[in-house]
Amino acid sequence: MLSSLRPVPSCAPISSPNVKLDFGDLRIPHIFSRTRFLAMRAGMAQLEGYYFSAALSCTFLVSCFLFSAFSRALREPYMDEIFHLPQAQRYCEGHFSLSQWDPMITTLPGLYLLSVGVVKPASWIFGWSEHVVCSIGMLRFVNLLFSVGNFYLLYLLLRKVQPRHKAASSIQRILSTLTLAVFPTLYFFNFLYYTEAGSMFFTLFAYLMCLYGNHKTSALLGFCGFMFRQTNIVWAIFCAGNVIAQKFTEAWKTELQKKKEERLPSIKGPFSEFRKILQFLLAYSMSFKNLSMLFLLTWPYILLMFLFCAFVVVNGGIVIGDRSSHEACLHFPQLFYFFSFTLFFSFPHLLSLKKIRSFLCLVWKRRIQFFVITLVSIFLVWKFTYAHKYLLADNRHYTFYVWKRVFQRFEIVKYLLVPVYIFAGWSIADSLKSKSVFWNLMFFICLFTVIVPQKLLEFRYFILPYVIYRLNIPLPPTSRLVCELGCYAVVNFLTFYIFLNKTFQWPNSQDIQRFMW
Repeated sequence: MLSSLRPVPSCAPISSPNVKLDFGDLRIPHIFSRTRFLAMRAGMAQLEGYYFSAALSCTFLVSCFLFSAFSRALREPYMDEIFHLPQAQRYCEGHFSLSQWDPMITTLPGLYLLSVGVVKPASWIFGWSEHVVCSIGMLRFVNLLFSVGNFYLLYLLLRKVQPRHKAASSIQRILSTLTLAVFPTLYFFNFLYYTEAGSMFFTLFAYLMCLYGNHKTSALLGFCGFMFRQTNIVWAIFCAGNVIAQKFTEAWKTELQKKKEERLPSIKGPFSEFRKILQFLLAYSMSFKNLSMLFLLTWPYILLMFLFCAFVVVNGGIVIGDRSSHEACLHFPQLFYFFSFTLFFSFPHLLSLKKIRSFLCLVWKRRIQFFVITLVSIFLVWKFTYAHKYLLADNRHYTFYVWKRVFQRFEIVKYLLVPVYIFAGWSIADSLKSKSVFWNLMFFICLFTVIVPQKLLEFRYFILPYVIYRLNIPLPPTSRLVCELGCYAVVNFLTFYIFLNKTFQWPNSQDIQRFMW
């Protein structure tokens, strides 16, 4: 009997024996071959490519229409453009000396140098005059090109960041990319000559290269991001932290498996998990082998950090130009504002009845810890809330009205919002539970470092940390993504409509003023 069984050749297709479909006299075997499976995957990848091309093309087409509307409405520099555009035009004309530098500019000249590198070849190739290639419209168009690059980088990052073992449909990836590309606060500044689009491009590019293990290129791109905005050095350090967190996670899993096999008694009591992780980090740091391995992996970022420190020493601080309006301070409530900002723009993923019930159950279960957290938060709001002079005086920004109509109306409001801050922070942390504890630690340290020292409340400062956060949560269901995209579309429509049509004038000025982020 056994001799009648023959081995199946290794090249035989994967099949289900005895499963047949009966269509009258026809008996067709139900066979799924590996070749057919690979062909199906190739077809799905090709289809996803079509979806991506369609989404990118449609987004760029809409952006071109909006850019045209902006160009017709804004013939002159607006807001911070009054500093950026003339400086870029001086660079375009070949005036690179320090005597030509506007002292009111507080960022490094990365945007101007790259703009010249983009628009100058156009004059050689197409024979355009210097007046045309250095015009306001051409310089603004550079940011529109950055927005195309950001769209592609967001898509590549979503494919790389999300776990491969989890099935994610093409629609989910494309919708996530499209949603982040039209994120209102970021999308608006694609049409003005600001540093946001270029800063985002080089930071995302550095993060992508880091995830692919090309750390020299990542550090170089991190330097380019630093040239657009000095605080981007924090996200270059985040790339190094991402590598370190990965090694910590691997070693931590090995440690847990070892304890499980040896059946060692675990630490019990309050903050036991925190104590275990702290002991692990101390033990890991005491090993010269571990430290040397981390150094060999992260030396490009360490070199970049040394260059940054040298810049700070030579410059006498992180800010260049006008420092009086950009003084660092410990503005702890900035963290709470970011939590609220993230809760508002990611409400389909962070806000639900189930989430609220889970939070309330956790609060009741750990009421002492949450009571302490609430007291500390109230103290931080009381002692470390600052109102920058620009926030109180410039009525062109939405933050002016948020501050005036929410925080300044009644003194107690800022304290009543503390439970909302705590819920928002918990919901954000809960949405990142798929990431390792070490990744979360690195992210929140970088988040703290980049926003807490800022005295001015401005939504632009939240763009990069928000996008990095949003990239790293698990891909949401299609229904939530559609809801999120729809909300972003409504917010963008209202923002652009108000900016272009609802103008006003100050009593002592004939200039047209507009509302913006």
